[in-house]
Amino acid sequence: MQRVLFHETIFGPIHSRRLGSSLGVNLSPRDGKVCSFDCLYCEAGFNAQGPGTTGFPSRAEVSRLLEEKLKAMKESGEKLDVITFSGNGEPTLHPEFSGIIDDTIRLRDEYFPDVKISVLTNSTRLSSPDVCRALNRVDNNILKLDSAIEATMRRIDRPGSPQFTTDGVIAQLEQFAGTGIIQTMILRGEGIDNTTEAEISALIDAYKRIHPRSIMIYSIDRKTPDETLRAVNKEELKKIGARIESETGIPVSVA
Repeated sequence: MQRVLFHETIFGPIHSRRLGSSLGVNLSPRDGKVCSFDCLYCEAGFNAQGPGTTGFPSRAEVSRLLEEKLKAMKESGEKLDVITFSGNGEPTLHPEFSGIIDDTIRLRDEYFPDVKISVLTNSTRLSSPDVCRALNRVDNNILKLDSAIEATMRRIDRPGSPQFTTDGVIAQLEQFAGTGIIQTMILRGEGIDNTTEAEISALIDAYKRIHPRSIMIYSIDRKTPDETLRAVNKEELKKIGARIESETGIPVSVA
């Protein structure tokens, strides 16, 4: 079973195909997974593995570890493009997420003022005012929308809450018009294909409603927990991206 966990709170920097040289911040446990989705394609594996034993790192611990790493990188002259919140689950589930973002902005400004701060979120916590305020403070607020069709979203993302719906999240995403970045995984598998005419048309309608700053579409490039999933090749992704950009007027990047 595919299961690749980050065993550190601060990891990297690693090369991100979408963001460049990225220093990762993992707000989930170091030995387990905590997520409000249970995506078929998650490299960290399925939620059934459990949350582990280490628990969420404290705000103070995250700040201390991040400062130590940024200070060491600055002293050694290392290159850095972005500080990225991702890791072993959904970062906005951390109870001190908003305060951690404040600390990260302060440390970024002190050590690497030109570096961007990115948050990869699955969009399940957008009903929280504190979470939304924090997301509005980062440079790259990257929000998940894998399908605008309810049945497909549930098949791919497997949200933990039955109250989470495509209509509901699209409405919540509208608050980030002009600032948010929508990220969509494009893939195929047994009973799954979000490249069909119906799927792409529904996504285009959703993007028009949300009107984000930009759209990222990408496909799988590593092993996935569901071994039936298949990547969509780059040329097809480019064609899909070109159509989306043409019909929405929103910049689309393909990775």
